[in-house]
Amino acid sequence: MAALILEAVGYARQGQGWRLAQEMRVALNGDIPIATMGGLKARGHPVGATALYQVCEIVLQLTGRAGPNQLPGPEVAMMQSVGGAGTTVITHIFGL
Repeated sequence: MAALILEAVGYARQGQGWRLAQEMRVALNGDIPIATMGGLKARGHPVGATALYQVCEIVLQLTGRAGPNQLPGPEVAMMQSVGGAGTTVITHIFGL
């Protein structure tokens, strides 16, 4: 799902989103850091609470409280939450 979302928002051409992971670009130290604290599967992917976890991770990053996974000086973050089989997609942009 992450590869499809990265393609949809323009980080990769259609069908090429998987390359971002292969090239380590979506890693904590990559140029497109996502799931900086392990992602949803690391939290058991609590379905209905998934978006709440995503917001908490973003707030921790933007306020400099992400501990060892802190990114250097983030000012903007994007969250996309996909529900069902891609039937509901909500995008939020957060900033300082």
